[in-house]
Amino acid sequence: MSRPRRRGRDVHGVLLLDKPQGVSSNDVLQKVKRIFNANRAGHTGALDPLATGMLPICLGEATKFSQYLLDSDKRYRVIARLGERTDTSDADGNIVQTRPVSFSQADLDSALESFRGETLQVPSMFSALKHQGRPLYEYARQGIEIAREPRPITVYELQFIRWQDNELELEIHCSKGTYIRTIIDDLGEKLGCGAHVIMLRRVQVARYPYERMVTLEQLNTLLTEATEAGIPLETQLDPLLLPMDSPASDFPEVNIPPAVADFFRQGQPVQASNAPAQGLVRVSEGEARKFIGMAEIADDGRLAPRRLVVEYQD
Repeated sequence: MSRPRRRGRDVHGVLLLDKPQGVSSNDVLQKVKRIFNANRAGHTGALDPLATGMLPICLGEATKFSQYLLDSDKRYRVIARLGERTDTSDADGNIVQTRPVSFSQADLDSALESFRGETLQVPSMFSALKHQGRPLYEYARQGIEIAREPRPITVYELQFIRWQDNELELEIHCSKGTYIRTIIDDLGEKLGCGAHVIMLRRVQVARYPYERMVTLEQLNTLLTEATEAGIPLETQLDPLLLPMDSPASDFPEVNIPPAVADFFRQGQPVQASNAPAQGLVRVSEGEARKFIGMAEIADDGRLAPRRLVVEYQD
């Protein structure tokens, strides 16, 4: 069976983009896709236009495994403006209330402690959560308030960095689905003065290294150099990519021989001598440990394919 004609390159892997401020995650996704001339691309966990920092972008077959990054922990550095509350809980919104800042350091320590650990959070109306197929922020812009159910979140670490005049800086390590804007808005209400986000930077997603991030400017420079020198894109840009299975790096690996891998690729459950008792696993093939997909351990102990890497032949 011949493959459908594709636009762009079959390039596979994960790019750690240092997203700039003032643009949407989808805008920078499309820019990266064009720079790499990739046939497929997707981001994992959008950042607000105000926010900067780590935005993993999956290219090619890596898009199949992006869900595992959506489920991962995140770490943020945030600066809040005290004394002002906005309708979006960040600096992109309109100020709706101004109050004096009159709390003590002890009050602040007590308020911060209340956010640590497992709590329930009511998502902001200015979020991308869907209601009847539409994101909440569309309703909010029309002045429509939708009832939202509190959702469980976990703040693993909340570090106090500085408090100077009307600015408060924190670092927050949290579970998936946590809205930093909402934490800051709720904190401002606990302190009785109101607060909103004026700077937000995501510094970590899962275990991806901060130093592997690249900017759009760096990518464009490499693209220009490759074009002017007649160097193939894969030589100049592809070394920046992390492996396509890196979104699933926290799952155990099960290695199977090539003869067994042929059946696995066809979607058939296979036996593996070194598989754990249950759960999801990354499956690799042969001595080279080539990643070929994700599997779930079936009740009979076999590897049941869940997501497979497709290799197209020209």
